[in-house]
Amino acid sequence: MKHPFFAVLLTLGLASAAAQSPADSVDPFIGTTNFGTCNPGAVTPHGMMAVVPFNVMGSDTNLYDKDARWWSTPYEFHNKFFTGFAHGVLSGVGCPEMGALLTMATAGELDVDYKHYGSAYSDETASPGYYTATLAKYGIRAEATATPRTSAERYTFPGGQGHILLNLGEGLTNESGATVRRVSATEIEGSKLLGTFCYNPQKVFPVYFVLRVSKTPSQSGYWKKQRPMTGVEAEWTPDNGRYKLYTDYGRELSGDDVGYWFSFDGLDAGEQVEVRMGISYVSIDNARRNLDTEQPAGTAFDTIRRQARDRWNRDLSRIRVEGGTPEQRTVFYTALYHTLVHPNLLSDVNGEYPLMERSGQTGIADGDRYTVFSLWDTYRNVHQLLTLVYPERQTEMLRSMVAMSQEWGWLPKWELYGRETFTMEGDPAIPVIVDSWRKGLRGFDIDAAYAAMKRSATTPGAQNPMRPDIDPYVEKGYIPLGFFAGDNSGDNSVSHALEYYVADHALAWLADERGEREFADGLRRRAAGWKHYYSPESGTLRPLNPDGSFLSPFDPRQGENFETVPGFHEGSAWNYTFFVPHDVEGLAKLMGGRRKFVDKLQRVFDEGLYDPANEPDIAYAYLFSRFRGEEWRTQRETRRLLGNYFTAKPDGIPGNDDTGTMSAWAVFSMLGFYPDCPGEPFYTLTAPVFDRAEIDTPQGTLTIEKHGDGEYIRRMSLGGKPLTQYRIGHDELLRGRKLTFEF
Repeated sequence: MKHPFFAVLLTLGLASAAAQSPADSVDPFIGTTNFGTCNPGAVTPHGMMAVVPFNVMGSDTNLYDKDARWWSTPYEFHNKFFTGFAHGVLSGVGCPEMGALLTMATAGELDVDYKHYGSAYSDETASPGYYTATLAKYGIRAEATATPRTSAERYTFPGGQGHILLNLGEGLTNESGATVRRVSATEIEGSKLLGTFCYNPQKVFPVYFVLRVSKTPSQSGYWKKQRPMTGVEAEWTPDNGRYKLYTDYGRELSGDDVGYWFSFDGLDAGEQVEVRMGISYVSIDNARRNLDTEQPAGTAFDTIRRQARDRWNRDLSRIRVEGGTPEQRTVFYTALYHTLVHPNLLSDVNGEYPLMERSGQTGIADGDRYTVFSLWDTYRNVHQLLTLVYPERQTEMLRSMVAMSQEWGWLPKWELYGRETFTMEGDPAIPVIVDSWRKGLRGFDIDAAYAAMKRSATTPGAQNPMRPDIDPYVEKGYIPLGFFAGDNSGDNSVSHALEYYVADHALAWLADERGEREFADGLRRRAAGWKHYYSPESGTLRPLNPDGSFLSPFDPRQGENFETVPGFHEGSAWNYTFFVPHDVEGLAKLMGGRRKFVDKLQRVFDEGLYDPANEPDIAYAYLFSRFRGEEWRTQRETRRLLGNYFTAKPDGIPGNDDTGTMSAWAVFSMLGFYPDCPGEPFYTLTAPVFDRAEIDTPQGTLTIEKHGDGEYIRRMSLGGKPLTQYRIGHDELLRGRKLTFEF
């Protein structure tokens, strides 16, 4: 019989475990270094607003004193020079953009030069929907939280004189024009130009804002940085421009480096001043409407913080895990958290949103309109995760994509706030839509979607922004070197073609379903064109010259570490050679059979030829399981990859998270299955990390259990029946309801 004291301890332990919520296992600092480009800022699931600490612009002596325009994230874990909170920030992207509208609290004499007013910080903490740190220079405690379209900040001052600054001149965006207007003593409004993601010069758009402070200031006004002029004293340099302050400048100021300040005299020690901001990509009126709706008068900061956390817990709780180590649970729930940041809301509370590629024109969304479709990344696994666990949201995203095609003629590739950036390659919306349709999502216009997909698959290159190099692809089955390099990233002919093959394979299925047999057959022939690139000499895919000969000389390893290489984008031939997910068996045959395929694939892992942060090879570990008897290799390699590259540390993501793509790989792999071919409703199984996982789906709860402590799977069952295949269909998995692994 247990002693009553130990019984009490056991009861308390169980209660403590039960009290743990998924949000408690999220560490927003994971992925904030090692080029992960995630951030610890406050955001709600898929929120328009993300309020994020900005620390990549330093002081004159700071180690990271660089122009922010060279950074693709407003926050890097090792930087410690805070210059404010940025609003409307991207997470896990590889190009600088957004990260503007910087708010900052200071004390003492007013100074509006960020190199002077920036501060080191300490006592930094973050959790889903909340961030806080202490600004060492001033002794100010800065806190931030968010609603879907608005932010709330709370600053606790040490007493005396304090200031709230809004800097509209600095940020990650390559644009600098802004306008700020005084509405009342405690409210300002305005706009800031954004755009030019990945240095696209023509893609400018405004973000509108309304900002309110909770206390009437003693003084307030504008500032404008004075530009250096020829013939003036030497102190006028680009790095030491003068800032002119205006306490009475009418009610509006526009320019490239402008801002607004509120000053508060005689603050008590511990007195708090709050800042509330609403944003919109439609109008100032909508920014105000978003703020008034999501933060009604009298809403306390702590209430907003609690509501943000509740939103995260509701979403994260759709997957519940048991077992594993505390670190594994942190890795898992942080990865799931990262997959739910983007895509994000574009429509305002009244449904208005900016029409795709129609500057100044707006529409009314039927439901929610989404943006930030980094599809070259997310078409591989993020949208499959959303389809499985958050299908109502994925449906709204599909509707957004189709509506974009109706507004400007084309589905998105890498869309950003109503602008197509044409970043990366391929036609990735096609497999996303087909994949979702094949898994049962029906709440969108499939006829309009099919028309848009067919348009991009058939329009000649001169009129086809999605596939500008489609002409040789259709005529020859491949794209030769030198035909097109319009994305300014070099000649990526092989990478382009490989993406088209995957898209056309997916589209062929839909064309068949719609009775267009001849079109479907033509698409299947196209999708087999990858064979043109296979070189027996190198044993890899290899670029082709215009005359059809292979590029020579040729080094299959060239392109590692983002080195420029002919034919391939951000990778080597090894990173792309096994990227034929729709015809793995055909690739094995061309390589000389199963044994040679498996040995060569194993070499990729053994010799460090695999890049865990590169999308084309992200599913390589799952290819072993296409061949009976080799499934153990998939289990070994996924276990190794999870252990080596995904940790509960700031560098715990293997490079750029790519709006959740690396994190989605971890989520699926830790659960024990992975969507192995975009556009096909199948998963490949692997060894799960947790003893038990429950996943809420529209068809009911899918339960995954692991029994035994062996290294490799010995037996599997689905719905109580023995399972012998390691590749199973989506519907089969959901109908089975319970997937069991025995080790």
